[in-house]
Amino acid sequence: MFELFIARRYLRAKRKQVVISVITAISVIGVAAGVMALVIALAINNGFRSTLERNLLGLTAHVSIQEKTIGEGIEGWEPLSRQLARLPHVKTAAPALYDVGFLSGPVNGDGASIKGISIARGAPVPEALLHLKAGSIEALHSEEGEQPGIILGYRLAERLGAVVGKSVALTIANGHMTPYGARPSTIQLRVAGVFESGFFQFDSSLAFMDLPTMQRLFGLGDVLNAIELYLDDVDAAPQVAAAAETLIGSKLAATTWQEQNGQLLNALKMERVVTVVTIGLIQVVAALNILIALVMMVMEKHRDIAILMSMGARAKQIRRIFVWEGAMIGAVGTIIGLTVGYTICYFADKYQWLRLDEQIYSISFVPFTTRWVDGVWIAGAAIGVSLIATIYPARSATKIAPVESLRYE
Repeated sequence: MFELFIARRYLRAKRKQVVISVITAISVIGVAAGVMALVIALAINNGFRSTLERNLLGLTAHVSIQEKTIGEGIEGWEPLSRQLARLPHVKTAAPALYDVGFLSGPVNGDGASIKGISIARGAPVPEALLHLKAGSIEALHSEEGEQPGIILGYRLAERLGAVVGKSVALTIANGHMTPYGARPSTIQLRVAGVFESGFFQFDSSLAFMDLPTMQRLFGLGDVLNAIELYLDDVDAAPQVAAAAETLIGSKLAATTWQEQNGQLLNALKMERVVTVVTIGLIQVVAALNILIALVMMVMEKHRDIAILMSMGARAKQIRRIFVWEGAMIGAVGTIIGLTVGYTICYFADKYQWLRLDEQIYSISFVPFTTRWVDGVWIAGAAIGVSLIATIYPARSATKIAPVESLRYE
């Protein structure tokens, strides 16, 4: 193409005005820096979101059926679970019982949130318990006369000094009733396993027991305080929760994993928006550099433009020359930015360059998760901004009068 050929010649040619070359180089660097910064920032945001979601969903249900007000628990839960399991997208409906207790180990003692789950054949198992750091989920089962089993989060186990196969003491506040009221009771439990979810809150405070055993130790009948639904599509949780509301009655409520972790997810969403806006300003600065470079180029090349127009070049062809120049600056900067950005993200995630305090951030390092969709729209936005910057220089180039420009040449 005639316009592309001239544009490439203008960008490659050695000019007397070195300032234009410098500004052009700065423009390319600016576009590259903006693209690279956006790629890295969005990769961090995606990494945090996907890692936290994966860790959360490793131990929490996609939809939870719970009492609206704390009462005596969910009675007659088995027929309700069968009805819920038949809803679209629901893979399984699992019973769950939550309570709290105080665990004492060889080294220390600490409070814990205990969850009772079914370990019967075919029952769904939380993902974090499929690959334990030590022990096995089958060891939760205990025969008559044996110590009941318990699986601990690995940070909780570290604080207690607990190891697999040894005993810890569980103190239940209202363990048994006396004529003078409820009194604490203490039961010896066998550590059946240790899990690691990657989420600090769970690893430091959560423990699992066999559901029937937990009901017996806490003095409960065949009741639950949650029915947990696991779906084939986690994004379908709101629709499943709405469908479940028609089955569970007015005393129960269906909550999704998004609602349970709404503050965290909303914070990550807002952070993404702020990141795009603030780092996107780098692209605006780069566009201004492109604008200045092209305006100065028009001023430098006014004689060449006049000659081209006197030879028959049309106004739209002259405009295209400078549009192509801006597009090439934007394209080169975009390619460099994408290459450097994705390369940094790959190595930063692989070698965990940025470490974090797990007690504050729940994860041990900054994860970088890149998505090709982000690269596409970032590249499109960068080139689009570069093209917008060419509008004024391209229009001003067509206003050059050949006769006036060549009069004194």
